Amino acid sequence: MSMSNLQKVFASGAFAVTGELGPPKSAERKKIEHHAHLLKNCVDAVNLTDNQTAIVRTSSIACGRILIEEGLDPVIQITCRDRNRIAIQSDVLGAVALGMKNILCLQGDHANFGNEPSAKNVNDLDSMNLIQSLRKMRDEQLFIGGEKLEAPIDLFIGAVENPFADPFEYRAYRLAKKVEAGADFIQTQAIFDMDRFELWMEKVRQLGIHKKIPIMAGVIPIKSLGAARYMKNNVSGMIVPDAIIDRIKSAENKKEEGVKLCVEMIEHLKTVEGVAGVHIMAVAWEEIVPEITERAGLLPRPKFD
Repeated sequence: MSMSNLQKVFASGAFAVTGELGPPKSAERKKIEHHAHLLKNCVDAVNLTDNQTAIVRTSSIACGRILIEEGLDPVIQITCRDRNRIAIQSDVLGAVALGMKNILCLQGDHANFGNEPSAKNVNDLDSMNLIQSLRKMRDEQLFIGGEKLEAPIDLFIGAVENPFADPFEYRAYRLAKKVEAGADFIQTQAIFDMDRFELWMEKVRQLGIHKKIPIMAGVIPIKSLGAARYMKNNVSGMIVPDAIIDRIKSAENKKEEGVKLCVEMIEHLKTVEGVAGVHIMAVAWEEIVPEITERAGLLPRPKFD
């Protein structure tokens, strides 16, 4: 089976870099192309969020096709919130037919958070079931219901993990279950509390998970003091230490300080055993990604035939 660009980077042993693109709340193809141009040549693949925070946006699969046409490797996010198992399997086959291989499995934010709060949360599957189902479609060539696919499919199955959620002592074991279910790579929640992340990675290494699957550490460049405070107080499962809030608050140029902090964290993460790459989440600030990757010594990116 053929590999996605992201798979090739992991296989080469290089430190992988992915970015993130939030589809627009419109059908403006030019916006997607513009952001694609910003990310091209500075990341190995680009995540496309699936109606993030339950807000209606352009389809991640449609955006994925546009990214392929622009020479990028898309990572299609698929949430369990909006689809039953029929629709999920149909969308996955459609994405593969359009040239996409990387699928990231998520539960999805509750509809109450979005712009259609009366929408029904489907959740026919949970994220663990979704991972298992995609593995079954790829490895056994079977639909969830047991019927045979008419042809094999190439998939590189991703999952997410939050090293900071409670109960903390069970987080590494939850990651192990996702690997057992069939995940091929992991992207973590954004890291600001490096000490807690290192404790989590220590447990991950004790369980030998880092030798079974590449783990990408999530980072977010802080754009403003308000953004830092919002993540600290309003984003579930995210820990932003007071020292970081104080550092941004005291900085004369808060954007520059946010970029500097992000670069410092990437440089540190490159030294953590078991971290195979970084996932840079700069949604609505995609133009800063080339600068971050350059300053963090992540350029040039590997090229493959």
